[in-house]
Amino acid sequence: MTTAHDADRQRPDPELPAKLAAHPSVQAVLARRRAGDAVSPPTVIDAAWLRELCLAAGADDAAVVSLDHPDLAGEREYALAALPGTRTLVSMVVRMNRDNCRSPARSVANREFHQADEQANHAARSVTRALQDAGYRALNPSVGFPQEMDRFPSERIWVVAHKTVAVAAGLGVMGLHRNVIHPKFGSFVLLATVLVDAQVSEYGQALDYNPCIDCKLCVAACPVGAISKDGDFDFFACTTHNYREFMSGFTDWAQTVADSQDAADYRSRVTDSESASMWQSLASPPGYKSGYCLAVCPGGEDVLGPYLEDRKTFMDTVLRPLQDKKETLYVLPGSHAQEYAQRRFPHKPVKEVTGGWQPPAKRPSSS
Repeated sequence: MTTAHDADRQRPDPELPAKLAAHPSVQAVLARRRAGDAVSPPTVIDAAWLRELCLAAGADDAAVVSLDHPDLAGEREYALAALPGTRTLVSMVVRMNRDNCRSPARSVANREFHQADEQANHAARSVTRALQDAGYRALNPSVGFPQEMDRFPSERIWVVAHKTVAVAAGLGVMGLHRNVIHPKFGSFVLLATVLVDAQVSEYGQALDYNPCIDCKLCVAACPVGAISKDGDFDFFACTTHNYREFMSGFTDWAQTVADSQDAADYRSRVTDSESASMWQSLASPPGYKSGYCLAVCPGGEDVLGPYLEDRKTFMDTVLRPLQDKKETLYVLPGSHAQEYAQRRFPHKPVKEVTGGWQPPAKRPSSS
């Protein structure tokens, strides 16, 4: 039987132009091929090897899913555009420190988000490098930002929908709060994805249960009413507030600067605290204004214990500090979020903001 090694050894040298064939690099590659050193990698990647590779790179869990999975039909076009020949998507989970995420101090919570983001990007890049060195084509899109902002706001700006891939691979289920809940680590995870141009020996299976315990704490924690008990989600309410210092929020702020007649006029529209916060987000990774839905979620085996032992204490120490925090809430004029914030959180100043958003019918759904 002829092996891949034998076939490669027997493959004739390609007919090349004389100048190209005389190049030292070309001669070195052809010499390795004749010597049988340039062996093609296995056509199917071993799933156990790939999982260990992900864990060694810094992931806390990993699973793979075929690009042909029916739940990834909407991702196929984008994955193939990013890496032609993509056949498999590797989904990885990186844990976050729970009490950092729960802190009312946004500097603490945001630092945790960004450090986990860096770890996830590093892990995905390491896996991509290892797959490349093994002879495969592989690519790791950004875990979060930067994204394809030349497409904003009329098209989707993300290369791959990490949440959709993770759920299809069996690493969790999308919760009421629109975050993936891992069966063990709960909502305190960030996700990364690696695209690879090969099949894998075994693919993950979707979870047969939902780690969400239907406590509705995410509904209670959201300061702008973006999450409803019946499962509806207000994309604009969430993004207008939480992403105030990203994307359209920056556009709105820049328009405010442009519209101001002078410094005094600007300071009558934007508080010193808001200016300082915008400066901080421009000088370092931008800060999220909320993320409370994730912070209060008790789902996941590693997270659930304290909630089961004493729900009142859990709510007093985790939920209440976020509800009680005095902070500015950013809302679109006349929106449900504005009415909800004023009624539910009268101690939190509410500020109308506009700019950067197209009418809802023209906006893509969230990744």
